[in-house]
Amino acid sequence: MKKILALLLAVVMLFSLVACGGTAGKTEEKNDPAAGIPLSEIKVGLICLHDENSTYDLNFINAMEEARVALGLSKDQILIKKNIPESSDCTDAALDLADSGCNIIFADSFGHEPFILEAAAEYPNVQFCHATGTMAHTEKVSNFHNAFASIYEGRYLAGIAAGMKLKEMIDAGEFSADEALIGYVGAYTYAEVISGYTSFFLGARSVVPTAKMQVRFTGSWYDEALEKEAAQTLISNGCKLISQHADSMGAPTACESAGIPNVSYNGSTEAACPNTFIVSSRINWAPYYQYAIECVVNGEAIDYDWVGTLETGSVVLTSVNEKAAAKGTQAAIDEAIAELKAGKIHVFDAKNFTKDGKKLDSYKADVDTDADYTPDTEVIIDGYFHESEMRSAPYFDIKIDGIELLNEKY
Repeated sequence: MKKILALLLAVVMLFSLVACGGTAGKTEEKNDPAAGIPLSEIKVGLICLHDENSTYDLNFINAMEEARVALGLSKDQILIKKNIPESSDCTDAALDLADSGCNIIFADSFGHEPFILEAAAEYPNVQFCHATGTMAHTEKVSNFHNAFASIYEGRYLAGIAAGMKLKEMIDAGEFSADEALIGYVGAYTYAEVISGYTSFFLGARSVVPTAKMQVRFTGSWYDEALEKEAAQTLISNGCKLISQHADSMGAPTACESAGIPNVSYNGSTEAACPNTFIVSSRINWAPYYQYAIECVVNGEAIDYDWVGTLETGSVVLTSVNEKAAAKGTQAAIDEAIAELKAGKIHVFDAKNFTKDGKKLDSYKADVDTDADYTPDTEVIIDGYFHESEMRSAPYFDIKIDGIELLNEKY
């Protein structure tokens, strides 16, 4: 009897092992990132802080469509969640996309990062890619990745266009060189915003060395009323041209109403502001989308910390609006692009700015981010600040001379 029971038990265990082994094998083959996924079967998720009304989010959405077409994906292979705040709602959105079969999920806002990390822990075989974040290169979570681009170069180029316009107005006698005051609407006092307005300012100063700048912060990435009010305040302060690192049409429409030249961000505002829009810089996320999706398809590892450049087509400018721009603007931009690519220009060349009246030959930045933003890495090497080379997300946080911050509570 014991032999019969033992035999029956062995048979049951054998069938159990075969069944479990078969199921596990199929699951591993389907979900193991190293196995790759046929392009026809891949599903891609995108989480947006706002929707198409935000120039920032629209830029990500348009780039995803560009990548979809380039890869030959069908529309039902792309799932987009919009108006997802920087809260646990983001974790829920990411988990829902993973539950819906997404193999790779992108999120577009800085504050999404901790919530995307939570989702990555729940779904280790789904790849999570977060734009503008800072933690992937130190966390080393195999399915969590950051990406950004050298947009400071794009803003520098847009600043050259601004400088060309200021010079044209100075030459026409509209104001003196000492009155060349630029206004800038910023969202927050993050390094990303500081890097952006400083590179823009240095581009303008490369044309008009006497230029100065005022920056007013809104404490929000997208608040049309506050952005419009900030632009109007800057205009009333005597600013001759306005730019921005904020996501609504508030500042551009304020400029159009006042007849003040405007350099926007993340896309052209020419249709709504034909008389004042000059040019806009933006990050083109399509090359990153395509790269990361192809990594998943091919079973290859995605870089922890990816940086797009002018060369990768990740830093781009819109067409120059000849109606508002100064003559020769496009030629000046083209010349600067060639010099940036050749390494003849470094945006944050230390000889071109001072802090508290002194030039800097050394500076430690917070590259390996911690809660206290402790400086940890020397970033001025060979005479210039090496932005976005040691981490994709910007870490230039120097408050240079010539730029006045009107409010710093954000």
